[in-house]
Amino acid sequence: MMPIYLVEVVIENKPAARDPEGETIGRDLINKGGYEMVKGVRTGKYLRLRVEAKSEQQANDIVFKMCNELRIYNPVVHTCTIQVKGIEK
Repeated sequence: MMPIYLVEVVIENKPAARDPEGETIGRDLINKGGYEMVKGVRTGKYLRLRVEAKSEQQANDIVFKMCNELRIYNPVVHTCTIQVKGIEK
């Protein structure tokens, strides 16, 4: 039986891409919430996956392939960060 790895994927807009959702949240924090100390907000997507694999590297490779083949993100406007957190206990 192979171990199950916990893998986190964060998909964010590239710095040069507009982020209307982040801009709206930022305005609301300042205008409605009184959080003037917030100087910027960027939104994204977060995925937490449980992946059965022989090794940490294989778990990373499986998720990388999945994200690219299934177009879970658009590489033109997004960055995709994959991090294997370890073996599920």
